[in-house]
Amino acid sequence: MNQNDLVVRLSRLDSCAISDALDKVSLKGVVLGVRPTWPCPRIAGRAVTVKLKPAGDEKPKQHLGVDAIASAAAGDIIVVAHSGRQDVSGWGGILATAARLKGVGGVVIDGACRDIDEYRELGFPVFARAAVPITARGRIVQQFFNQEIEFGGISVKPGDLVIADGSGVVFIPSSRAEEVIGEAELIAAKEAEMVKDVLAGRPVAEVMGINYEAMLLKK
Repeated sequence: MNQNDLVVRLSRLDSCAISDALDKVSLKGVVLGVRPTWPCPRIAGRAVTVKLKPAGDEKPKQHLGVDAIASAAAGDIIVVAHSGRQDVSGWGGILATAARLKGVGGVVIDGACRDIDEYRELGFPVFARAAVPITARGRIVQQFFNQEIEFGGISVKPGDLVIADGSGVVFIPSSRAEEVIGEAELIAAKEAEMVKDVLAGRPVAEVMGINYEAMLLKK
């Protein structure tokens, strides 16, 4: 299936349904501890990856993140591997403004960022581990972009799919995306029927019985 169609289908789901689908097909993809920096809308799209590292004595040739913004297509999600660092920012307001103008769907960061108020004013979704005012200048540089990275213990390749919402951040390998999304759609449909049953007055103990556990059994 066309990957754009898969992104559309993914955007209709949530991170919980995708997490359940990953469990069912025995894949890892959930990252713990990365949260919305403001009440962001859900984002879903293809990953454009960035790897950051300590600057040391290295002088950056250009600012971190600008290559990713330039290469991103509309709706892509910039995924920043920042080694979980919460003592220095790995993304800021000027980058967010440029990404918003480019049509980037949002940013997820394995670490801290800053300028949260600017993201909110822009309406630009950013998910991170923490907010900190400390600049990356002289502290952090970009090691590379659009190569495979590790993000919160999950291997992420350019073009993998990512979904992020109030419950968390989840990655799907592009090679398994159609399978995972298909399973998530089935799970979401079953849960929607269960909600209807509860609203109709069916006892929740009956609704949440063995059928709920069975739909999450691994293949």
